[in-house]
Amino acid sequence: MINGIQLKNAIISGANNILKNKNLVNELNIFPVPDGDTGTNMSMTISSAVSALNEVSDNPTVSETVKAFVPALLRGARGNSGVILSILFRGFVKLFSESETISGSDLVNALDVGVKAAYGAVTKPTEGTMLTVARLACERAQRAVKMNNDTTYIWEEVCDGAHEALKITPDLLPVLKKAGVVDAGGKGLCLVFDGMLSVFKNSEIIEYNADEMPSIDSDDTFRNAAAEFDGDITFTYCTEFIVKRNKLCKLRPMKLRERLQKIGDCVVVVDDDDIIKVHVHTENPGKALEEGIKYGQFLTVKVENMKEQHRVAAEKQKAKESAPEAAPLEAKYPEEEVGFVAVAAGEGVINLFKDLGCDVVISGGQTMNPSTEKITEAILATPAKIVYVLPNNKNIIMSAQQSVSLVKDRTVIIVPTKTIAQGASAILAHNPDLSPQENAEVMTEAASKVKTGQVTFAARDSEFGGFKIKENDILALSDGKLLFTEKNPLDAAVNLAKKLITKETEFITLIYGEGVSSEQAEEVKSRIEKSLKNGAEITLVDGKQPIYHFIISVE
Repeated sequence: MINGIQLKNAIISGANNILKNKNLVNELNIFPVPDGDTGTNMSMTISSAVSALNEVSDNPTVSETVKAFVPALLRGARGNSGVILSILFRGFVKLFSESETISGSDLVNALDVGVKAAYGAVTKPTEGTMLTVARLACERAQRAVKMNNDTTYIWEEVCDGAHEALKITPDLLPVLKKAGVVDAGGKGLCLVFDGMLSVFKNSEIIEYNADEMPSIDSDDTFRNAAAEFDGDITFTYCTEFIVKRNKLCKLRPMKLRERLQKIGDCVVVVDDDDIIKVHVHTENPGKALEEGIKYGQFLTVKVENMKEQHRVAAEKQKAKESAPEAAPLEAKYPEEEVGFVAVAAGEGVINLFKDLGCDVVISGGQTMNPSTEKITEAILATPAKIVYVLPNNKNIIMSAQQSVSLVKDRTVIIVPTKTIAQGASAILAHNPDLSPQENAEVMTEAASKVKTGQVTFAARDSEFGGFKIKENDILALSDGKLLFTEKNPLDAAVNLAKKLITKETEFITLIYGEGVSSEQAEEVKSRIEKSLKNGAEITLVDGKQPIYHFIISVE
């Protein structure tokens, strides 16, 4: 049986385990566009539970533990993976709110409630994701509990079932198989479950030290090893390369490791029958490449100046720390009839939504997925009886939807906008003469009619959407689908607009981001105007948004 202190320690241990391995999970992300990575979202979500558990007594009951960490998980949920993680533990509060101890069968029943709730929360559940990992882990435990009700044994079965399910995620989701990785959310869930098992089985909390280097997990072969080393910078250059092995070469990769250790540190050499992947910190990247070429042909080579990266990062952090903190939002009495909340990034885009009538604009978006608690706070700060929420990002919609159950004194309607352009179109479509439900339908329909183009950059090397992508390539997306890559963001914006514009196009909004000058934006506008044949109107907006060089709205 499990008591309250064991459950508390298990959740803390699970949180520490994914925090230790956050970069490992992030590196499994195959989407090339910069985003709120899975490891970051899941670790931040469960960290909110730890903060809540730190406030309970040193020897809490099961009831006190679940009443503290489960609601905190929900409020702290970020991104789709974080929301799903929070939902998977929902059964704990439903079944254990009055419990003193928990048996193996209790654990199975709670996990089953969570799995069913998670599948129900996703509009179109996709197999090969963390949903599959949770479901198969639960099914294995359900079979095991018929033979043995011991809690440790049952949670071992949960962990074993999760790891087995993780291995088959590439077979269920072709995009994972093509990239040669397992599902990131599933990996994160395994880490949480493993951390909990450490307490149930050995009474040991996995410790987390923010300064320690994450361990290398050989099961995740060929991920980017650079992310695993965050210690002091002894050598200047982070050097990575992949060698296609020469079948005639008799040299052993272990010999390569020994040579690299003589010229640097943080050496990782991972190999199979076809390739050798290498990571090393050194003052002489040329020497490292000379050693690598002895084994075959280079497939990829990357050399980065870590000291320069550290200097730039330190300057940004210093500027961030010196900036005044935003005052917390205060709840307001709902005296108006209608209000709007939007999520947006960039001074110009935020002002755009305020001009359109948004009461509160949450700073966030692609790389900054706001938590359910932050969205709830914004809703309560909107002095209206009916509050429409525009997430403006597909990875924020689920977090926004969870806020509905947390707000009791006003009606909350989530309009599932996936882009800034959709959000702007949705709020313009609101009709005060219609009912809330009718407006929800009208606003959703208006958003669906907008074609959104986005010009951004690749955050990582990847094979995605049929393209072989190199880090920092310029990407042109249409409603989230990668259309083509370019070397220049201005050319990409012009060519993307041409692909989006049709004979029926009446309005084009060109929102340019930070790093794009007004002169460059005018140049893009002029080039698009010259290609128009139907006299569509083009509006230029200085959005100052991060990540996206241009956001193009076509209506």
